Amino acid sequence: MTGAEVANALFVATILIYAGAMFAYAVEYAFDKRAPKRAKRLAAVGAESADATDDPVAANEAPISPAAARGAGRLGLILTFLGTAALAASIVTRVVHTGRWPWGNMFEYTVGVALAGMVTWLVLVSRGSVPRRLGLFATFAVTMVLGTSVRVYTEAGPLVPALDSYWIVIHVTAAITASGILLIGCVFAILHLLKRRYDRQVSDGKPVRFPLNVAERLPDATALERMTFKIHVFAFPLLTFGIIAGSVWAHLAWGRYWAWDPKEVWAFIAWVVYAAYLHARVSGRSAKANAPWIAILGYAVMLFNLTAVNLVFDGLHSYAGV
Repeated sequence: MTGAEVANALFVATILIYAGAMFAYAVEYAFDKRAPKRAKRLAAVGAESADATDDPVAANEAPISPAAARGAGRLGLILTFLGTAALAASIVTRVVHTGRWPWGNMFEYTVGVALAGMVTWLVLVSRGSVPRRLGLFATFAVTMVLGTSVRVYTEAGPLVPALDSYWIVIHVTAAITASGILLIGCVFAILHLLKRRYDRQVSDGKPVRFPLNVAERLPDATALERMTFKIHVFAFPLLTFGIIAGSVWAHLAWGRYWAWDPKEVWAFIAWVVYAAYLHARVSGRSAKANAPWIAILGYAVMLFNLTAVNLVFDGLHSYAGV
């Protein structure tokens, strides 16, 4: 097998491993009794009797025991580490095969974002900052990113001349790292909004249906919001540095720092949106309540910049390779 074939095989293996990890996390999320229980939800709406025997999980009627569910969670974490190692090996193999830095096209950029996102998740769960069972949502997001990247797959080859610079290591690596961290931040923002909505429905005594009832076993909404903020505070300087480094590279390559190229414009828009999120988060209660929506909007802009700007708009940054 050639180096490119090995890299592709490792890439496919990564998707399969992450899918297995996602299933294992789903088992823990659904059946681990240490997660918030239905009895608490019943008590929150003023139920007179919330006896544990009313809950099939509490009554040991679930098809999987809590101990087995926790074992599945541990397996999910092992698979996540294994899948991340396979993804990193795929990138390294591509580097060895091409003899260049692996950020030369849209496919490679997207794979790098997935790696940065999963490394971020593993750091958080290894530090005990987040419950392991939330790996269900992290692996889902990263697997979706990897699956989408298949649509823009590009054969391993040399860099286009405009990218053949040491600045690709500085600028693009910073942008990829920030994008991967912000991906996990977006996941937490979505989970926070789901949990907040779920708590409001329960407190109002309204029925909770799918998909909102998935939030029953999520951590406290305040904890999710706080983690969302911490992730964005860490990623925002990286995003800022990546944009500044890109301006310096543009000056060296084209003789100007800024030319209102579509990629530059939308990168700046994303930066403004994330700055607005951070500002809203430390403002009054009303602004803070809307801050998670701004964070999600920020990543939507990032995705638009990655996809539509690369594939639709013509510009100096049209290096999608597809």
